[in-house]
Amino acid sequence: MRKLVELLDKAKTTGKKTVAVAAADDDVVLNAVEMARKEGIIDAILFGNIEKISKAARDVNIDLSYYQVVDSQSPADDAVKAVVTGRANFVMKGNIQTGNLMKAVLKDEYNLKTGRTMSLVSVFETPLYHKLLVVTDAGMTIAPDLDQKVHLIENAVLVCKKAIGTEKPKVAVVGAIEVVNPKMEATIHASILSKMNERGQIKGCIVDGPFALDNAVSKEAAEHKGIVSPVAGDADILLMPDIEAGNIFYKSMIFLAGGKVASCIIGAKCPVALTSRADSDETKLLSLALTCLMVE
Repeated sequence: MRKLVELLDKAKTTGKKTVAVAAADDDVVLNAVEMARKEGIIDAILFGNIEKISKAARDVNIDLSYYQVVDSQSPADDAVKAVVTGRANFVMKGNIQTGNLMKAVLKDEYNLKTGRTMSLVSVFETPLYHKLLVVTDAGMTIAPDLDQKVHLIENAVLVCKKAIGTEKPKVAVVGAIEVVNPKMEATIHASILSKMNERGQIKGCIVDGPFALDNAVSKEAAEHKGIVSPVAGDADILLMPDIEAGNIFYKSMIFLAGGKVASCIIGAKCPVALTSRADSDETKLLSLALTCLMVE
């Protein structure tokens, strides 16, 4: 897969999915859902205050007769219950705090935990890189420890295999430099993760690091530094050291580098879709396509 639009094409071939929207009284979210419905990749159940949902739909000229609308005082729990009972395939964040939605997803009673840390996995298309590039984590895990970074890798590898079709993705653990410095935890984590992968503790991928960003995505930069690695200059996945680095990279790609992106939250038994008001319509649609492809 070389272009993000291929996510949409692939989602159209895997069968329509049903999304449970928590607190659907949000015109941006409703617009994204409507685009995906028109593309034939989803149906939706809208949970929340019916009057507010109706007003939001009118604001963007959406006909609610295409949707099941459920009046709900606890839209996060009700949306998650829809997944648990088989009425929906995944959850989407509406006009609700992300943390409140995640609390519902992770309640023990719903049995959606997998033992992995949940993380935001983003797939980028940029004119300056030769393939799609997966980045984690730009929006969920603030300061991942070593165990959490293993989970972040596993989540990203799952996206590569299930959505993009990359069977053995190359994971670059990135930081400020490409050598181990005892004063820089990210470089220590990188060396440990690389060794864990070498010894079969992290499976289904090739992990190497530490890498500075240039060495991870540019063969010329890696050769100049004398770095010999199958990952150097050809990374499929970039594992960021923390949420600040991930978020800055994410926004730089969009606002300065002309990149396109699709994202979803991975790590539970069902994926979670979210869109931002700052996202383009294309990003919202592609993110929903990606989430559809990540349904177990």
